[in-house]
Amino acid sequence: MSSRHGINMTLKALRYHASPHPGKIQVHPSKPSSTAEDLALAYTPGVAAPCLAIRECSDASFQYTSRGNLVGVISNGTAVLGLGDIGPLAAKPVMEGKAVLLKTFADIDAFDLEVAATRPEDFVRVVAALEPTFGAINLEDIAAPQCFEIEAALQSMLRIPVFHDDQHGTAIVVGAGILNAVGIARKSLATVRVVICGAGAAGIACAKLLIRLGVPTNHLLLVDSSGVVHADRDDLGPHKTPFALRTPRRTLADALAGADVFIGVSKASLLTGPMLRSMAARPIVFALANPDPEIRYAAALRARSDAIVATGGSDEPNQVNNVLAFPSVFRGALDVRATTINEEMKVAACRALAALAREPVPDAVLELYGLPDLRYGRDYLIPKPLDRRVVSLVAPAVASAAMATGVARLPLQDERAYPEWVRRRCAGNGSTYPEMVRGSSVRTA
Repeated sequence: MSSRHGINMTLKALRYHASPHPGKIQVHPSKPSSTAEDLALAYTPGVAAPCLAIRECSDASFQYTSRGNLVGVISNGTAVLGLGDIGPLAAKPVMEGKAVLLKTFADIDAFDLEVAATRPEDFVRVVAALEPTFGAINLEDIAAPQCFEIEAALQSMLRIPVFHDDQHGTAIVVGAGILNAVGIARKSLATVRVVICGAGAAGIACAKLLIRLGVPTNHLLLVDSSGVVHADRDDLGPHKTPFALRTPRRTLADALAGADVFIGVSKASLLTGPMLRSMAARPIVFALANPDPEIRYAAALRARSDAIVATGGSDEPNQVNNVLAFPSVFRGALDVRATTINEEMKVAACRALAALAREPVPDAVLELYGLPDLRYGRDYLIPKPLDRRVVSLVAPAVASAAMATGVARLPLQDERAYPEWVRRRCAGNGSTYPEMVRGSSVRTA
């Protein structure tokens, strides 16, 4: 980095990661081990009792081990956000960071695992063999199109949720923002024309979720590095082909003429002022390339003062940040012991997140961001990442959708009590066990 600010941030980041202990996560025991009896219970001979109980009933692993609140954050480092293919070892700080976010925002324990395997079949074999360790798997920073193959294979093999956050976490937050932006712009999902620039993991997931939310398939144009994804192209793989329309539009500029929505998950500076000026009235612009967006927030508003703009930047309104989704989604899925995170659970998370932005913002959130006021509108489409209400609204929506669709193995016994339990747990002052809101499928010996 050439700027003084960049140099200072680099030095601060290196010190942060190095001191007082290297890295960002540690393991701490959750049971006492200070007496001879404690040791006898924690290890031999006492540990035989839960081992035998689990041998008799595999679900006992959720009662007698940490598995039910443990997520594996797993990557091969082939598509690290903003950095590219840096390999598994260089990706480790990012994976540790995801573990920190899971704990901070949803009180979920996580192990980061960096796998030296670029062939999908090798990666799948390693992760599948780890199923007994975890309650869920968070796939992270895996290049497209291998990420689609890897996720689908693991979902078909495992009885625990497998969730590729680069795809679905991004789509959930984008979807929530688009739901609200369309309303603020006085438009309808059924009639808007959408252009998605970037046809990798995030772009395709956003397209799928927006269609599920109500955008007609023939109103959505996907644009990749070769131009518009159209029906006459012969270079499309199985993941782009479903979005190939018959259209004379060939370039991003062609696609944007008259469009209502631009979603960028590609690279910096692809959206120009003239392109933005060609869009329909009150255009919606989500420029999410990281670290530099397809168009800067201020530049977008200079080009179109009537635009509704979101970016990935923390120093501008409407930050699209995956931390608004994945911790809460995993919290809800784990608490009902879901076997998967299905489309209905993703839509439920998306709608809950959108609804929260329409609620009054507490003073505590305003203080965190140094803002005198924050109200639902063009500068506040989605909740702030540090809004601690997110998990207590999104996790229950996810859990309810899991139960409604039959993928919850341990449904909540008291859905009305669950949001408050989540709030208390994630604030650090609640029970760490959810028996207050759900039954147990395993009897205590």
